[in-house]
Amino acid sequence: MKTTVSRSDFVNGFTGGYEDNFSYDAKVALFYWFEQLEEDIGKEIEFDPVGICCEYSEYGDMEDFRAAYGEEYETLDDVENETIVIRIDGTDGFIIQDF
Repeated sequence: MKTTVSRSDFVNGFTGGYEDNFSYDAKVALFYWFEQLEEDIGKEIEFDPVGICCEYSEYGDMEDFRAAYGEEYETLDDVENETIVIRIDGTDGFIIQDF
């Protein structure tokens, strides 16, 4: 049995201590990214907020990212060569699939 998850359901589904893992704008970006992924692969994806929090991280900008991953990453293109990058509209922020 499956339930359709709306954008609002997705954003509000990060509970039980996971509310602050992503900003509101990042949650919206993740929702649309997963929606597009489902369309691309032709398969429904189970909504697993805990799994998403374990597998993806949000960064406010490249400086924030470099503090975690090292100075060898000069641009977002460098990061995209290593992993999935989901940009957050209207900000310098982005989400990566942790590597």
